[in-house]
Amino acid sequence: MNIILTRPLIDSEDLMAKFFSLGHKIIHVPTLKISSLNMDPIDLDKFDAIIFTSANAIKYFKTEKKKNNIICFCVGSISEKLARMNGFINTISAGGTVNALKHLIISSNKTKKNKKIAYICGDNISFDLDLDLIKEGYKIEKIVNYSSEKILDINTQDKELIKNNPPHYIFVYSQRSAQSFIEIVKKYSLYPLMTGSTVMCISKKVASVFEKEKWKKIKIFNPGEELFSLKII
Repeated sequence: MNIILTRPLIDSEDLMAKFFSLGHKIIHVPTLKISSLNMDPIDLDKFDAIIFTSANAIKYFKTEKKKNNIICFCVGSISEKLARMNGFINTISAGGTVNALKHLIISSNKTKKNKKIAYICGDNISFDLDLDLIKEGYKIEKIVNYSSEKILDINTQDKELIKNNPPHYIFVYSQRSAQSFIEIVKKYSLYPLMTGSTVMCISKKVASVFEKEKWKKIKIFNPGEELFSLKII
């Protein structure tokens, strides 16, 4: 099958290798440029817990000194794995959505409302987790440590690859990425090549972007289950 992956290359390499090994053809169409904001190191002694809502938040996280046993709430299994690779040992993973993460924090006995929590995220978020938790009585400090910029161009080689190998599946991981991908499709008149494509969306919010644009074949998959999701379709 022909598959388009839209995440940055560093986040897609493992999945690309797995798809390649199964004989699939992969076309990489990155939709967001992720950049560190070069924040000063964070003093974890000021906090009793930390929240990561993306792998990028962990990737660009800097601290003055290690505090490996701090309670670390992660949005899903991928971010939890990366947190552990970065030395955090007291990690708790939600089901892959920020809403699930919110309910996990509220129901958890790992932290109390009078404790201070660091919320590490990017400059463009689709869910105001910090505001929701503040309404619940938590002390949250929001720290933005990376930015995302839409990519609205594709090179000639990738354009030809799409023309010669119309995609069966397109994997999209955020609302902003969905918006960028749709803009690319419109700019390069690629939609006629994708009328038979199934867009695989990581959440209902991502799917809603394509629904508004009248895309017909839309499915939702669980984070980390890309290969499994194709088997059950």
